[in-house]
Amino acid sequence: MQTVRGVVAMAKGEPVEITDIHIPDPGPGEAVVAIQACGVCHTDVAYRDGGITDEFPFLLGHEAAGLVESVGEGVTNVAPGDFVVLNWRAVCGECRACLRGEPQYCFNTFNATQKMTLADGTELTPALGIGSFADKTLVHSGQCTKVDPEARPAAVGLLGCGVMAGLGAAINTGHVTRGQSVAVIGCGGVGAAAIAGAVLAGASRIIAVDLEDKKLEWARGLGATHTINSSKGDVVEEIRELTGGFGADVVIDAVGIPLTWKQAFYARDLAGTLVLVGVPHPDATVPDIPLLDVFGHGGSLKSSWYGDCLPSRDFPMLVDLYQQGRLDLDAFVSEEIGLDDVEGAFTKMHKGDVLRSVVVW
Repeated sequence: MQTVRGVVAMAKGEPVEITDIHIPDPGPGEAVVAIQACGVCHTDVAYRDGGITDEFPFLLGHEAAGLVESVGEGVTNVAPGDFVVLNWRAVCGECRACLRGEPQYCFNTFNATQKMTLADGTELTPALGIGSFADKTLVHSGQCTKVDPEARPAAVGLLGCGVMAGLGAAINTGHVTRGQSVAVIGCGGVGAAAIAGAVLAGASRIIAVDLEDKKLEWARGLGATHTINSSKGDVVEEIRELTGGFGADVVIDAVGIPLTWKQAFYARDLAGTLVLVGVPHPDATVPDIPLLDVFGHGGSLKSSWYGDCLPSRDFPMLVDLYQQGRLDLDAFVSEEIGLDDVEGAFTKMHKGDVLRSVVVW
């Protein structure tokens, strides 16, 4: 057992607190990881505000990279000293998805069995089973993915959630390929990553859509060939105009509200693909679309959960591309901050001032 500092959401909607937390020694299948960097994600705000569960208190943070400090009995995939990116898809190898050869859809992912606690013994709920706004955290060893130890922690840690979600929405879910046209609606961290993914896949025309010119500038920097400010016109018509009147081959909704999903539906070419990667509010419903339009457009309507990624496959590959200068993960790091600055980073994120604030140790 050891005591470290961590950022905890004690109650719904209240500012987070930095407090002592107790980390048990790793048990069978578990690992303790010393965190080097952790991105500030919208999901952490959702936990703080009670938008995911009411299992307070939460140990926040989940987009992290660090060094394995110790491992429990039976752990063979990582060892003390390994540089890892943490993930929330530690595949089980035994569920129906894994057994049919699709572990990226694993329905029974692992978390640590033991609980981290407050100093008074109150059990903590770690965000996405990780809880990495802390000096150290306890995870299942399968949540640790070894990557190139020379990589910058603040950049590659972002693969742990938002950046992987966007990259994967384009590459894994949307199956974007060379020469295709892609439109991305919503150019925050996830949408910007979808643009970077479309570039990696060789798309020829990449259209970024957002309400804010600042985010459209970020999108241009990451490879968007065209931009649309959705506050100034008809998004569907403008996407069609930029694609010869047909619509895009793949449209990615990185917002997740009925309006943007409907725009994405109609902005596709015939037989085009719609990918929903923006997380909807629990009260949101599919917009009223004539079933004949669904039939007539053809194609695919997909949801992308964590970019349909398989961390053991995707993280090392993407880190290698980053190290080669072919994937600019540094562009997603708007600022580096301390553990004390997390609540302020939430405010900046809401205002759209940053792609990602990253806590560094």
